[in-house]
Amino acid sequence: MIRMNLALSVLSRLPVTLSGVELTKRGRAMAQLALTSCNLFDSSADRVTVHFINRDGERLTATAKEGESLLEVVVNQNLSIDGFGACEGTLACSTCHLIFEEDVFQKLDAITDEELDMLDLAYGLTDTSRLGCQVCVKKAMDGLTVQVPAEVADMRRELEVGKQSK
Repeated sequence: MIRMNLALSVLSRLPVTLSGVELTKRGRAMAQLALTSCNLFDSSADRVTVHFINRDGERLTATAKEGESLLEVVVNQNLSIDGFGACEGTLACSTCHLIFEEDVFQKLDAITDEELDMLDLAYGLTDTSRLGCQVCVKKAMDGLTVQVPAEVADMRRELEVGKQSK
């Protein structure tokens, strides 16, 4: 409970914009809900192995805590996935877009309208696409393999290209 209150306290002080993306009150609330619901199951004894197939085909393996979001796994394990999680899990981008195998996708928690809206912005969208910030690791996911799409919609990269061409 202390961890949940701390997370809510920190998130309530998030700036109105993050990585150049304006956050709505509803977006911030959804991010808070996702973070706290994922971390309700946190226990240091519950470890799960997760594999990420990177854009270049490299297989990255991480040990995650049950309850972490897949975005948190990438960040906490310092996995080298370029541009992943630009909005830091505030549900304001699609850079943590992941592709799941059909059988695993069917077992994930329900997708929200807000997540669907962000997925509409993702490159390489599939029927089994989800945002890593919205998927919580569960013990049953041990050995999970997810695919990072070949392309990413990252406004930071587009802004850099625009500056270089001037």
